[in-house]
Amino acid sequence: MMNKCPTTIITGFLGSGKTTLLNRILNGKADRQIAVIINEFGEISIDHQLIVSADEEIIELNNGCLCCTVRGDLIRSIEEIYSKHSNIDQVVIETSGLADPGPVIQSFMVDDRMQSKLMIDAVVTTVDCRHIWQQLETHEAQEQIAFADIVILNKIDLVDGSEIERIYKKVCQMNRFVQIYQVEQCNVNLDDILSVGAFDLQNILTIEPGFLEEEDHEHDSSISSISISKTGVVDSAKFNKWMFDVAQQRGPDLFRMKGILNLDAETRRFVFQGVHMTLEGRPGKPWKKDETRQNELVFIGRNLDQQEFKDGFDACFI
Repeated sequence: MMNKCPTTIITGFLGSGKTTLLNRILNGKADRQIAVIINEFGEISIDHQLIVSADEEIIELNNGCLCCTVRGDLIRSIEEIYSKHSNIDQVVIETSGLADPGPVIQSFMVDDRMQSKLMIDAVVTTVDCRHIWQQLETHEAQEQIAFADIVILNKIDLVDGSEIERIYKKVCQMNRFVQIYQVEQCNVNLDDILSVGAFDLQNILTIEPGFLEEEDHEHDSSISSISISKTGVVDSAKFNKWMFDVAQQRGPDLFRMKGILNLDAETRRFVFQGVHMTLEGRPGKPWKKDETRQNELVFIGRNLDQQEFKDGFDACFI
């Protein structure tokens, strides 16, 4: 077991802070050599542009569900990493916000190639304290907490103390074995989540005795993603108004919004993110001199009309 590479699985619902946590891990890695596998729900890859450090081996999987159809890609990605690098100290897998972590864990238990190279160190689940009750209406959010070894109650600055206590009790009720940390901006001590040896299969089997035999896995068919990619200059005033209207009209159905924009032809790309009716944006990495300034947006939610979103974004250009 000592020769196997510890693997941290980061899970959590859409917008709960997984990429923020991943950035904290990469920025605080010290002398660790970390390989990263990212899974996104949608046709466009945006998360890699949200990662601050670019020195790591980063592999993206875009099939949308790391927990089932893309499992073979996960195994091939591990083999690809080890064919290039022999000195990996840590593997971090960031799952899609709509991934049930159960089948991901199963891959480590039933595949000989995975077993020979890796061992699960911990399943770390981020929880959005502001939107947890809406998210717990989905099967995926429930499973993400149930299978966690460590739960990070994130965004505690957005709710009051009594609400944090209520959430804490709910998480303990769902998973009595879990270690819980309460933080803002996923600012957790990395020594509390990395190389901690927290994973225990017996805990999972206590919750779901038939876990290793389970094969069925379904997603809510009403949930889909809309991906928009277009060159040009986006007018900030028009975009802000459009997004405000979208949040007001469709907020409850929008689980996640994220994008990279060429806003007002600025030298830096604009990074846009949102969950339900909460929106935020900030300057991102500078555009390279010869880089095509591609605007890329992804919306994930329930019963979304692709043409409606495309027409709305088209109206935001200068």
